[in-house]
Amino acid sequence: MTYFLQLLLNGIHNAALYALLAYGYVLIHGLTHRTDLSLGAIFAFSGQTFILVAAFAWSILWMTLPAALAFGLLIALVYVMTGGYVIARLIYAPLEAGTRNTILVATLGLSIFLAELSRIAANTRDYWLPPMLSQPVPLLGPEVNISLTQMQVLNIAVALTVIGCGEAIMLRTAAGRIWRAVSDEPQATAMCGIDPKRVRTQAILAAYGICALAGFLAALYYGNISFNTGMIFGLKILFITAAGGFSRPLHAACGAALVGMVESLWGGYFSVLWRDVAVFSLLVFVLATRITGQDEERI
Repeated sequence: MTYFLQLLLNGIHNAALYALLAYGYVLIHGLTHRTDLSLGAIFAFSGQTFILVAAFAWSILWMTLPAALAFGLLIALVYVMTGGYVIARLIYAPLEAGTRNTILVATLGLSIFLAELSRIAANTRDYWLPPMLSQPVPLLGPEVNISLTQMQVLNIAVALTVIGCGEAIMLRTAAGRIWRAVSDEPQATAMCGIDPKRVRTQAILAAYGICALAGFLAALYYGNISFNTGMIFGLKILFITAAGGFSRPLHAACGAALVGMVESLWGGYFSVLWRDVAVFSLLVFVLATRITGQDEERI
């Protein structure tokens, strides 16, 4: 039972990262109703940019470790937010009137571009951050050997805070009402004086900011994010979000959290080599059994 509870707690950390990515995905997909494969690439690109810039600041600029991490965070955030604005203007704006597959193909090409850009910048090498906040935090008292590291607790707290603030904005502010209105009837909202393109750009920036945050948290915890991890994360988030639902970001985040728990339990009891196969098989089964006609139109 102790082993099971430890796996369950570790799964909460995985769930927090997946929930952030799924929440950001629905912020975009809920407005565009187009499949976007760039979120996983943004997650990996932001994390690796953060690591590369921090390593450069530490070894070349002779900054202290906290200053180097802060500098890496700032530069990666500037890259991601600038890229998000450019993507909104150069991909979504010209292609919104095209077929449903145009956005998919364009964001697939963007994912490949970001992966290659990261690989070239890193010279096909993996850079690692030193372990940080790795001290265990007992959760059930000193008598029971069940704990999370300080970094895991921090990541979970940040993810819950971001999703909680996002839901508060969606449910209690004019921005949330406008997002729901544009998601349901973009033409009607345009007739009421709301610019759907502006709302879409703001949603893309918010989603990319959330994915960048997930990349930072993952980089701090794992110490490394490889340039080739973006595609698999993008596919996972697409399947997870489809299973959780495209109409509400919170529902997608809850579905993603469940998948993170399943991954942790599978890794503890079965072969890790078959983990992704098991997760994708589960997601395909869920999609085949619960997807509605409305959801099918949104994929």
